[in-house]
Amino acid sequence: MLKVTVKLDVNEKLYLKNPEETKLGRRIVQQSILLIDEAGLESFTFKKLADKISSTEASVYRYFENKHLLFVYLTNWYWEWMKFRVGFFTLNVDDPAEKLKTAMRVIVDTAQPSTSVDYVDPEVLHRIVITEGAKAYHSKSVDEENKEGFFLSYKALCRKIAEIILEVNSQYAYPRSLASMLLETANNNIYFAQHLPRLTDIRHREGYLEDIVDMLFSFAFGCIFSANLGHQRG
Repeated sequence: MLKVTVKLDVNEKLYLKNPEETKLGRRIVQQSILLIDEAGLESFTFKKLADKISSTEASVYRYFENKHLLFVYLTNWYWEWMKFRVGFFTLNVDDPAEKLKTAMRVIVDTAQPSTSVDYVDPEVLHRIVITEGAKAYHSKSVDEENKEGFFLSYKALCRKIAEIILEVNSQYAYPRSLASMLLETANNNIYFAQHLPRLTDIRHREGYLEDIVDMLFSFAFGCIFSANLGHQRG
């Protein structure tokens, strides 16, 4: 794994003090990911986190106002990192169809070697997004948080996928809808294959992530080149 410094643009309104700038802040991010993965978001508390990092709850509150904003910060970090990876892996891919399939593979398989950050385990963070990610925006405060730009990173990732879709077919009418659907479908089917197998045709076995890539690619091309494209782009 190539380790380089990657500057990710996470909305500064999500934190009181930038955790990337201090050793304690980086440990808060690192250990919160591990704790949420281990116990789940509902059971995660700042007290448990403080005990894990041998610090105090007050020190955690100096960085994040509450655990919801910490969680939205983590999902923003993931979306920004995923956007970077899609760009990284598709940079030298000229064929639009192959570029779209490459993007799907990036979304599904975070174990592909590229770059990483020392204090974040991307595979663990990916597991959290698969299991808990929708809770970042499925909340009563979503409209207010949207006005604050809390989901711009997710929108930017969707936009990047949508741009590739339009490279495949510039007349396709629903690129953003398809992009967000592919992202959600990828995570849902990984989760279903692992826990609710009757909700997916993907079997949880060795190499099953590539099966999900093939499924997404099939969905995408079935939509993009459907006989009835609906209202094409003007």
